[in-house]
Amino acid sequence: MDLRLPGRAALRALRGPRRLTAAAAAVVVLAGAGTWTAAASGDDAPKVRRADRVMAMDGGVRVDTSFFTTPGGGRRPAVLLGHGFGGSKDDVRRQAEDLARDGYAVLTWSARGFGRSTGAIGLNDPKGEVADVSRLLDWLARQPQVQLDKPGDPRAGMAGGSYGGAIALLAAGHDERVDAIAPAITYWNLADALFPNGVFKKLWAGIFVNSGGGCAKFEPALCAMYERVAESGVPDAEARALLEKRSPSAVGDRIKVPTLLFQGQSDSLFPLGQADEAARAIRANGAPVDVDWIAGGHDGGDMETSRLQARTTAWFDRYLKGDKGADTGPAFRVTRTGGIDTTDGEAQLRGASADTYPGLGSGIRRVPLSGGEQSVANPAGASPPAVSALPGLGGSGGLAQLSSLGVGVSLDFPGQFARFESAPVADNLHITGSPTATVHVRSSGEDAVLFAKVYDVGPGGRQQVLPSQLVTPLRVTDAKSGKDVRITLPAIDHDIEKGHRLRLVLSSTDLGYASPAAPATYTVSLKSALSVPTAPGVSSAAAPLPSWVWWLPATGAAVALALLLTARRRTVAPAPDPALAEVPLEITGLSKRYARAQDRYAVRELSFRVEKGQVLGLLGPNGAGKTTTLRMLMGLIRPDAGEIRVFGHAIRPGAPVLSRVGAFVEGAGFLPHLSGRENLELYWKATGRPPEDAHLDEALEIAGLGDALARAVRTYSQGMRQRLAIAQAMLGLPDLLILDEPTNGLDPPQIREMREVMIRYAAAGRTVIVSSHLLAEVEQSCTHLVVMDRGRLVQAGPVAEIIGSGDTLLVGTATVPDGPVVEKVAALPGVVSAVPTDDGLLVRLDADGSAEHLVAELVRLEVPVRSVGPHRRLEDAFLTLIGGSA
Repeated sequence: MDLRLPGRAALRALRGPRRLTAAAAAVVVLAGAGTWTAAASGDDAPKVRRADRVMAMDGGVRVDTSFFTTPGGGRRPAVLLGHGFGGSKDDVRRQAEDLARDGYAVLTWSARGFGRSTGAIGLNDPKGEVADVSRLLDWLARQPQVQLDKPGDPRAGMAGGSYGGAIALLAAGHDERVDAIAPAITYWNLADALFPNGVFKKLWAGIFVNSGGGCAKFEPALCAMYERVAESGVPDAEARALLEKRSPSAVGDRIKVPTLLFQGQSDSLFPLGQADEAARAIRANGAPVDVDWIAGGHDGGDMETSRLQARTTAWFDRYLKGDKGADTGPAFRVTRTGGIDTTDGEAQLRGASADTYPGLGSGIRRVPLSGGEQSVANPAGASPPAVSALPGLGGSGGLAQLSSLGVGVSLDFPGQFARFESAPVADNLHITGSPTATVHVRSSGEDAVLFAKVYDVGPGGRQQVLPSQLVTPLRVTDAKSGKDVRITLPAIDHDIEKGHRLRLVLSSTDLGYASPAAPATYTVSLKSALSVPTAPGVSSAAAPLPSWVWWLPATGAAVALALLLTARRRTVAPAPDPALAEVPLEITGLSKRYARAQDRYAVRELSFRVEKGQVLGLLGPNGAGKTTTLRMLMGLIRPDAGEIRVFGHAIRPGAPVLSRVGAFVEGAGFLPHLSGRENLELYWKATGRPPEDAHLDEALEIAGLGDALARAVRTYSQGMRQRLAIAQAMLGLPDLLILDEPTNGLDPPQIREMREVMIRYAAAGRTVIVSSHLLAEVEQSCTHLVVMDRGRLVQAGPVAEIIGSGDTLLVGTATVPDGPVVEKVAALPGVVSAVPTDDGLLVRLDADGSAEHLVAELVRLEVPVRSVGPHRRLEDAFLTLIGGSA
């Protein structure tokens, strides 16, 4: 099972919830071990230079490292990136390149026991992995690209997720040269994480050991400790001491640098309480600390990659570069789920924030519970166990993600749990923090092991949800005569709706933990109400609304502003071109730079023209600039250069001619409780245009929605929602219809229907522009194509010409040519590109190339040619045009 956070995971990314980030490092460079390579993301992106070196550590350990910089720029701060447990330095390469382009010197490495590095895994042993980081800092201090605070002291930050986040915390406590850190989904006390309240977290511990390569890959003391605890099922004092010595909490009083803590809500391995302890300890030292609870974690969910990237970079910009204007975000932020997007079925996320970190116990509200004394059986062998989280079940479909959407997946067995329940809450209750309660526990044996959890129970008790799938294990010692026990439940952020109940459950077993094998009976009674933290200082951002709710008012405001400016300054917008009055679209010399790079273009010198009755396919790989072009065409963003004219009118934000344009770009939102027709009527009403101008029935006939119009949108399939969105774009029967990925999520029959919709619409003398990755569909539905790559126009023209153009040949071969042969063919005179296919080679010729000359050269290269002819598939033409870069 893969536990590693994916490639961009630690500092600026976390693109998926499955890496326990690791760290290690190095210092003395072995003679001749360095190699330089260049890395860049596109022709116009700043080049990144990477130096690979194997460095020698104490005890004969060798650590594999990579150093990333960009040419010029003088000295700059350094950032050390840790990788995922079970991974290597390659997992954070892309992230390192991004940071290098942002003006940092970045060092990555494979930790001891991972990748090409040697040595035993020490779980961030101060004498092993932590010492390695100090030696890495020594090396950075000698590099001419790295900014120094003083000789031997580089300006340096550290970041990483999980295991790598812990090494960042530990290094900050052990080495004063670390200046800022941004650890994510990590632990503060590893003993508390794996042995919470004296109960062994057996499933996560086993996954952890196996993902490291097995017990033998660890230091002998760690392996012996794990085997001892796994066999007995009970953590002992020696085991706790061993893990605590390797935990950031051991040096908590020495961590005095600005710290940005990301912690996962969907995380049964390192829950939110670990970040809470870290925040309180570091803040007590006088250091700035911000806390961010993300939606994902080790159990799955959305890792919010882009947002975490931006916030981490801003943190380092502020505290490493000294940019006081960098927006590092609020002192506390939590991501909340705002329901389901009706267009794609994805969870909608929004943020809530506070100017101060509220901790886990602010704004306490007492919720009375009912239920008398109850008996709980611990079955022989602790089987069958109750189910809460399933460790390692990552991805967006993790159980914690489901629970945030109101889907209950937990399981408790009759006779093995006690429950205490509240009355229905009179109003919405939002829990932010750790609920607490006191119970009395008596055991038929000496000790009792229980698992406490609070459920959100719907009306009638038919549905119960365990927020974030989290439980609190309890080992109650000397319980034979009975004992009062205060329970601190897991920290969560969860909304209890009006009319729902809270249910406190104490179970004798849990799949993820070790319970006593001997049968026993526990007697549990309630001693207090449930204390629920509400964090009143945390305010939520508004829930995301359907796109038209914000887009239309913004467009209306833009129209009003444009009219005002036009009235006062008639030279603002160019005059209409009468010669283009019947031309739906002409783009000339269009360019748009990325915001943070003067020489990096999203679109560059793009020119093409679209005529009436055409269905134009806009094609290109990801990053080609298609969506940027469409957004400029709709007046949503301004180009840096060039011009867009629709029916002769220059496009500006709010240009009146945009009323002749209908668009479906980046999804559409609908009110789920209204019917399809009611949604469309409400949308048109919001435009302020006369009802008779909507041509609602005509648009609906073209879209072919039939009787579904009378049903609530929440009952629609994905295909029906897509067609409703297209009908919305067609309201008013715009002369130019723009569709971005209209067949997303549709099955083959629905795709065919969508194809017919586009063809019928254009057949009436209107024009359709469609951006899509489904090349077979584009080939069947489009009359013309515009192919883009890296922001530039590659080719434009009728589909038939592009597919069958004589300059692109399909060379059938007896065997698929290997890489060296393909490279030789691509280097031949008259050849623009050569791309291998299952049938042979796709070869594109320039103006001087000919099929006869090509065949002669192929025979000379001993390529087993069986046939030569023009190719006929759009997919082949597309790959040839972009040189296989898609």
